[in-house]
Amino acid sequence: MRTAEEIVRFDSTDALDEAKGFFLVGIGGAGMSGLARLLQSRGRQVLGTDAYDSPIVRELASMGIPVRIGHSGENIREGDAVVFSDAIDLKTSPEAERAAELGCSIFRRSQVLGWLLRGKKVIAVTGTHGKTTTTGLIAAGLLAAGQRPTIIIGAEVPEFGGSVVEGDSEWAVVESCEAYESYRDIDPHIAVLTNLELDHIDYHGSWENLLASMKRFLGKVPEGGAVITTHDYGAEQAITDLDVPIKIVGPEQWISRGKIPLAMPGDHSVRNAAIALEACLRTGAKLEDAAKGIAAFRGAERRLQVLREEPQVVVDDYAHHPTEIRASLQAMRERYPEKRLVVIYQPHLYSRTAGLIDEFADALSDADLVLMTDIYPAREAPMPGISSLRIVEKLTVPSLYVPSRHELARKAAELAEEGDVLISMGAGNIAELPPLLIAELDRPQSAKIAVLCGGVSAEREVSLHSGKAVAESLRRQGYDAYTVDPTEELLKSGSLSGFVGKNRPDLAVIQLHGTAGEDGAIQGALTLLGIPFSGSGVMSSAMCMDKEFTKQRLKAAGIRTPQGLVVRSSEDIRGELAGRLVVKPNAQGSTAGLTFVDDYSELPQAIETALRYDSEALIEERIEGMEISVPVIGDKALLPVEIVPASGEYDFASKYLPGGAEEICPARLPDETLSAVQALAVKVHSLMGCRGVTRTDMIITDDGPVVLEVNTVPGMTETSLVPHSAAASGMSFDELTSWMVKDAQETPQA
Repeated sequence: MRTAEEIVRFDSTDALDEAKGFFLVGIGGAGMSGLARLLQSRGRQVLGTDAYDSPIVRELASMGIPVRIGHSGENIREGDAVVFSDAIDLKTSPEAERAAELGCSIFRRSQVLGWLLRGKKVIAVTGTHGKTTTTGLIAAGLLAAGQRPTIIIGAEVPEFGGSVVEGDSEWAVVESCEAYESYRDIDPHIAVLTNLELDHIDYHGSWENLLASMKRFLGKVPEGGAVITTHDYGAEQAITDLDVPIKIVGPEQWISRGKIPLAMPGDHSVRNAAIALEACLRTGAKLEDAAKGIAAFRGAERRLQVLREEPQVVVDDYAHHPTEIRASLQAMRERYPEKRLVVIYQPHLYSRTAGLIDEFADALSDADLVLMTDIYPAREAPMPGISSLRIVEKLTVPSLYVPSRHELARKAAELAEEGDVLISMGAGNIAELPPLLIAELDRPQSAKIAVLCGGVSAEREVSLHSGKAVAESLRRQGYDAYTVDPTEELLKSGSLSGFVGKNRPDLAVIQLHGTAGEDGAIQGALTLLGIPFSGSGVMSSAMCMDKEFTKQRLKAAGIRTPQGLVVRSSEDIRGELAGRLVVKPNAQGSTAGLTFVDDYSELPQAIETALRYDSEALIEERIEGMEISVPVIGDKALLPVEIVPASGEYDFASKYLPGGAEEICPARLPDETLSAVQALAVKVHSLMGCRGVTRTDMIITDDGPVVLEVNTVPGMTETSLVPHSAAASGMSFDELTSWMVKDAQETPQA
């Protein structure tokens, strides 16, 4: 936002008469886009730039006003007047740098506005709260009275067709903001002061400074003009000792609920309407005509703007000060007395929040439920100890702190009940929330499921087969299921569009094996995106993927595992490594890069093979006995599967090629042993913090079972062990995939 030091850098408005054209920086804002329209209507060449595309930017382009997206300084021409929104920092602006290179004059929006208003009798509306609405009320009253004023408002007004109306009468109605003293460039004939309360502390610093600034502005009213204000807030202090005509208006004087019913609810609307009507009468407008126009005015965009009424009411509101919040909630209570008020609030500016934490909490506690997101900083740097969480801690009503605004729509929709009034509130980029919220509220109830498969590991092809089988199974059951290779999407398009907003899935079933599938990476990404997923969470996935870490954790719990060693090269081999060995990547799928070593001379090559797939190789003693795998679903073990490789060694080919191994279920073990290994698999599943479906691989020796590893994303191909075990346990493949979906829906991610 603008600083006092920056203001003195702008040029005199005398230079505007010679401008060849006007280049507007930040042209997509409500005030700047209105200025662009006004300049164009006066026959001036206009172009500009904005950081983001938006409906306003596209509308300007359709009017023949070129807009460049992104700040760069391009397209500024010699002789242009370069006009800056107060949100633009001159020190870092490439447009300011380019203007200096070309010798172009630079101006604030308010300077150009004041220049355009020369020759008009200006009704300037100022004050801490209600400026936009009161400006609209006056304009509506004058239009109804046939006055045809020029109208300039700091927000879009649907019934005016925008934020600017070019009129042909002598009158202009202009919103004149005390923030950063932009009103210093306006010469009012009639000044309307809605109220006055300390705000914009980053600029004014103190109440005394704000009061002095307001007195200077009101003191500009000429003979024949007037200052119109109310009894409320600090307005009476602002008019003390002013040598200008003053009219203090009370709501009871012109408008009351019984005499002229207003379209807008709330006591504050009655006060605003009363002073608006007084301003209209000062122009010679007829009382009856002006009053009808004021009564019918429905408000500007984002001023308690009701976007829909059923099944939940969705309201967009600009309130960003405790006084405004309280007034807005009072108005909503009046309009919807029997409904629950849910406020979704974003504080605006650290400097404003810092001194008003208690006041914000008190005002927001007038709601029934509050969702709070982080502070919108504008150009401010974070202030130590100033956080939205401090407001949340002081609320006396149920609340939820949602640090990322990108999660607000979904969280609000999850908590919404039929008949609620959902109020999106604040002056920052929370303005983007309402359409997203409505989209969330209207999402179909049927689950949209992304089956994630493919990926970057050596088991990519296996993953694709698993994903295809799972997706087909879910579609047979009526789910809207589809396969997605997230790595392919990201590397091909660099886009997350399929995972956010209206396109996102309701749930992800993970069938990615190995790296970025079983190691917590995709689980972490889905957690950040707020998408529920099947299987184990981030931490347990990462732990189980690291085979050596898993062994250490199991050993500490008294569970027998193979002796082994982790190395990064053949040179790391130490100690006694004798007999038959197994070498495999430490953090990869169970068979990719695996080598059975019968002779010590084969060890270096086996290590090299494993290191093709991972930065570490795990060398283990080769345990002799029956190899089994025990699936666990939730807290229950399925029947153990005995694995008999055709080659005698359970490598990649034996595991995945049809006929590569005989899989016997249940394993040919005594009932007592079967029960023992099932209990052991459940213990391992729990000890590693797993959830969903896992598979624990073991070797049954004469001395009992030895646990080899835990697989948190078991394969689901036609040769996979878990579907085979599930079938033998009486669970069809469709029942298995349905269980995975329901478990993901019902179990919080960890």
